[in-house]
Amino acid sequence: MALNRVSQLCHDITRLWLQLKMMTDDIMHGEDGPLCAAEIGSELQKQFAILPGGRGISGRPIMVFPEFPEFSELEEQELQSVLGYLTSVPSGAASGVGFILVIDRRLDRWAAVRATLLRIAGSFPGNLNLVLVLRPTTLLQRTLSDFLFKFSRDEFKMKVVMLSSVTELHAYIDPGQLTRELGGTQEYHHESWISHRTAIEAFALMVKTTAQTLQAFGTELAETELPNDAEATTNLLHTHTLKKDTMKEDLQVALSQGGRLLDCINEPLQTDPEYSMTHDELENLETVQRLLGQLDETETAFDDFWEHHRTKLEQCLQLRHFEQHFREVRAQLDVTSERLSSFSEVSVSPAHGEHVLRELGGHEEKACDILDRAVSLACEGDRLIENSHYAEDSIRPKCSELRGVCDEISATLRCKKNLLLRAMEMHHSLEKASQWCEEGIFLLANQPVDRCQSQDGAEAALQELERYLETLPLHTLSDRSAICCQYESVLTTQLRDQVERVFQKQGSVQEMFEKRRISLKKLAAKQTRPVQPVAPRPEVKSPHSSPNQQRKERRYSADNAICKKVHVESPLLNGTRHASLSEEEENLAVLRRHVMNELLETERAYVEELLCVLEGYAAEMENPAMAPLIPSTLLSKKDVLFGNMSEIYQFHKRTFLKELEAYTDFPELVGRCFLERMKDLQIYEAYCQNKPRSESLWRQCSDCAFFQECQKKLEHKLGLDSYLLKPVQRITKYQLLLKELLKYSKGCDGCDDLQEALSSILGILKAVNDSMHLIAITGYEGNLSELGRLLMQGSFSVWTEHKKGHAKVKDLARFKPMQRHLFLHEKALLFCKRREENGEGYEKAPSYSFKHSLSMSAVGITESAKGDNKKFEVWCNSRDEVFIVQAATPEIKTSWVNEIRKVLTQQLKACRDARQPKNLDSVSMSPTSSSSSISLSPFRSSGQKNQKKQDEKKAEPSPTSDANFSSSPKHKVPAAHVTLSRVKWMSTSSLLQSKRQGWSKTSLSVDASEENDGYSSGEDPINSDPEDDGGKKLAQGKYTVVADCEKAGPQELSVKSGDVVQLIREGEDGQWFVRNLRSSKEGWVAAANLLSLISESKSSQSLSSSDGSVSGNISTSSSCSETYTSFSDIKP
Repeated sequence: MALNRVSQLCHDITRLWLQLKMMTDDIMHGEDGPLCAAEIGSELQKQFAILPGGRGISGRPIMVFPEFPEFSELEEQELQSVLGYLTSVPSGAASGVGFILVIDRRLDRWAAVRATLLRIAGSFPGNLNLVLVLRPTTLLQRTLSDFLFKFSRDEFKMKVVMLSSVTELHAYIDPGQLTRELGGTQEYHHESWISHRTAIEAFALMVKTTAQTLQAFGTELAETELPNDAEATTNLLHTHTLKKDTMKEDLQVALSQGGRLLDCINEPLQTDPEYSMTHDELENLETVQRLLGQLDETETAFDDFWEHHRTKLEQCLQLRHFEQHFREVRAQLDVTSERLSSFSEVSVSPAHGEHVLRELGGHEEKACDILDRAVSLACEGDRLIENSHYAEDSIRPKCSELRGVCDEISATLRCKKNLLLRAMEMHHSLEKASQWCEEGIFLLANQPVDRCQSQDGAEAALQELERYLETLPLHTLSDRSAICCQYESVLTTQLRDQVERVFQKQGSVQEMFEKRRISLKKLAAKQTRPVQPVAPRPEVKSPHSSPNQQRKERRYSADNAICKKVHVESPLLNGTRHASLSEEEENLAVLRRHVMNELLETERAYVEELLCVLEGYAAEMENPAMAPLIPSTLLSKKDVLFGNMSEIYQFHKRTFLKELEAYTDFPELVGRCFLERMKDLQIYEAYCQNKPRSESLWRQCSDCAFFQECQKKLEHKLGLDSYLLKPVQRITKYQLLLKELLKYSKGCDGCDDLQEALSSILGILKAVNDSMHLIAITGYEGNLSELGRLLMQGSFSVWTEHKKGHAKVKDLARFKPMQRHLFLHEKALLFCKRREENGEGYEKAPSYSFKHSLSMSAVGITESAKGDNKKFEVWCNSRDEVFIVQAATPEIKTSWVNEIRKVLTQQLKACRDARQPKNLDSVSMSPTSSSSSISLSPFRSSGQKNQKKQDEKKAEPSPTSDANFSSSPKHKVPAAHVTLSRVKWMSTSSLLQSKRQGWSKTSLSVDASEENDGYSSGEDPINSDPEDDGGKKLAQGKYTVVADCEKAGPQELSVKSGDVVQLIREGEDGQWFVRNLRSSKEGWVAAANLLSLISESKSSQSLSSSDGSVSGNISTSSSCSETYTSFSDIKP
């Protein structure tokens, strides 16, 4: 019905367009007719021929040729254009009866008149009825014209009448149809005539163009096929709406212009009501009115057609949205149905049943949301059908399908919930029966034995038993077959065994009660003499007991027989303790299962998010349809933006997720899965290294239409940058989950694997962190990968000292140390300068400018520098270069020393493997007062190896000791105990170089002199970075604090970075009394600390280094990204 209506509207628009086309073609003289007035405006302005609008006999149009002396000079093309245009202006009916030409040549000569007539005869394009010529008025020319016209009449080939005056002209044409120049009364303004013609023709052209556009647009709408997706439908509706609005604007413009033109034509009537329009003016008025009427009719038909087309597109969009939502809801219903089908409603205990019931409740909440959405979607489909949607046959089955699936899921939920409730009911019944049995056993065990010896006591005990047995029907299970039949739907093998155990326990307890009743009844009915009640005790036969004693014990044995059952069954009371222990283990198992479920659920969600990014963004970059939306900066940059995310997705989808699912029921063993795939997880290092480049590219293109369009398609609330961060978040999430599993798996089989997996994951995170720093190094000309694995990295304060030749030359001594970030590789130690952090996100990461490198094959270390437990020395080339390195804490210093020592030891082992032991010289120290030797170098001889244990007991070098020790050939070392603070570790090449220079074993082992030690006891080689400020000396004044410093004593002052302090006076022991101008607090601060903490706030104050050396400088910017366990001294 709707399609037939649209088709009819399309035919109506086509008909109206054809009518408009015919009318405009008539005005525009056809498609191949003469030019318009606007195109020959300059020729018309010459006014050598005009069409004033008058009519002669039989309504013949009158064309006037006014006086125009230059007529003979007109070009032929110019004359033909004007004549052709003027003959096309009157209507076809008027032009068909023929034109009347009035040629005014009263001021001309006969020769010019003759030439004009001949030229008009040869050039006039229309039907010519009569030519009236006002001949020359001068006597000679009039005589000549009378005489010569008779001979030339046949040459003109048209009817020509020579007139002597305008009076004679009035005999042929009514004066009312002539202009004032010809003695008539008609008002004619040539400029106004040209303006009207130009406006009418422009309006006709506009109407024709609008009609063509309307017809083309109507055809396009009628032939448009409905899209198959919501987005394309939305785009099509938007496109057509824009075109419709444009068409409406064109129509309104045409109607507005037509109205103005109509007012312009009617203007003479408005100023003079008695004004009589010419025939041409009347034709123009009729034409404009007819065009406006046709435009109004066309607009109405187009509006009706558009309304039906828009309704159809909107219904199509509603259908596509319905279908899209149907697919989404149907998929969610399938997932919910599958999840419910795989959900096990089996429970093994009341606690487990409650846990499973809570899990089912969680599934039910999720399912209810999906079911509500499905029901809402079905109701939406019903509304579409009620609104006469054209796709009713497609919508109705989908609504029925949704309701059917919802009913099925609801039934499954009810069934599983009922089964769980039945199982819970049975568990409670079994627990109630077991509790009754345990309380009965407790009752039997706690009945006083002495009361059983008397008749009254026996009767009281018997009544107590009888009262308890009265509760038997309320708390126990009666019929095994009835129970099995009643709970057949929930009975599993384990539950059947549990039922059997409860029935057996009930039978045993009832048997015990029955035996006790029989015994008590006998005691209550037996009339015997009173006996002394004796508390029951175990029978212990001693080899030294007398026969009388044995007979006495046998006499009481009969009385104790009735109570033995209680003592024999007393071990049943221990069941409570075992049950408590089992419950605790069960709780831990439940917690492990929770963590495992979280691991699996988040892993599945993670895989889905990666797939969504790869398909919704990465794949769309290759889509030709999306190519126009991609900015130039993003072209061919997919690998930069997404890194190796595809590789990460394939690993998790195909391998890791499946292997994790295999450990669903054994969460404590999942550490093995991580250990087996630890090498594969290292792919995250490449992703994290690429992250800064990806972040930078994203910031350049984040606002482009491509990302917005992809996000709109995916219906994501967050942008792509949030999803690009998912791999970084995921690799850090694993260590948290492993920690949780480890906490709940103490004592389990896989505990060690979990601990090892956690350590390995933390190692990967450290490697990723180190690599992020490593890629920020700039200025290094070599290949960083050739330096071996990065072992450690961190920030330190560094002083340097150099020797040139035999004379020691220091850099300019300055108080402020160089701040350097050190990178320890297997083959080299790099010194870099940390640059300021700029940008946002990953772009805020620091950069490092390369300054210096030391080959580890030529490096030696001194583990303590002048008693400072945070300093150590790194030197090379026989101490030609010495770097004093100060860490932030002693622990960081120890970890670095141990790691460097480990590298040097590995070099030593490699050297030993390459050389025979006899080619290596031992480096040791031989005290004169002791027969034992203490080695300070990692190089040991074979003889030293044999005395390894003895050496370890007698002397152990301490790398972190605060005591200074300097030896010379005359110094004697005590044999009992030696503490050495300056222990040197040298590389193999450094040792061999030292040998070539003639160093003795003692000089290699102990810092014997300034030559070997690198600095004397009276000075500390402290200097600063040439890029930093020069050396300074403290003076009274105001300073700005550039680093934080906490107070170490009650009288000291703590300051923060940015505080302004005033140095008041210098005290003893190198301390200054300082006032914090921000907090108004005062206290003492060590001068050594002030030198590294403050900067000048006045340019007039100056500091110098002339006061000598300063020890204990504090480096507030030193940091270390990792803290390692200190290794013990290496003893090869």
